[in-house]
Amino acid sequence: MTNIRQRWRSLPTPIRWCLIVMFSLTLIGSYVFWQYQRPGGATLYVHNHTDRPIFSYWVNDNWGGNAFAYGGGKTTCCWRIGGDNLKVVWIVSRTRTQAEQGIEEERHEQEVPNPPRERTDDTLHVHFLPGNQIRLAWNRSAASPHTEELLKRYPRNTHANP
Repeated sequence: MTNIRQRWRSLPTPIRWCLIVMFSLTLIGSYVFWQYQRPGGATLYVHNHTDRPIFSYWVNDNWGGNAFAYGGGKTTCCWRIGGDNLKVVWIVSRTRTQAEQGIEEERHEQEVPNPPRERTDDTLHVHFLPGNQIRLAWNRSAASPHTEELLKRYPRNTHANP
């Protein structure tokens, strides 16, 4: 260690200052580049394809709101959502008719792979499907890439009671 210190002190002062400035700029530049590469904050957008309301849901502990049966369109913002897998937790509620039939609220939790995300994608679409299944998709708008396919598979029941 003393050998390195002696070599450092033997350098002329202007060279030492240039090295210090270059090292500092490299650190700052690396940090800025790293921040630029990270995706920005995300909006959670819910789509419910079931006959039961979603009382509340979370993605990696970020609250996403709720959705009526066969409903959607509600958003919450601005969350940092990352990682290879996402933990989705949701509470399935019930309509008035379902409550009268004795159906209980349910809590579910599922870990799913994080779908591919482009740097410009800022909206995570969370689709709740029958059988307590979920499907996720990133997009840069309020239009989910899965909407048409899922609406054909699970047509909306216009007679659902919230």
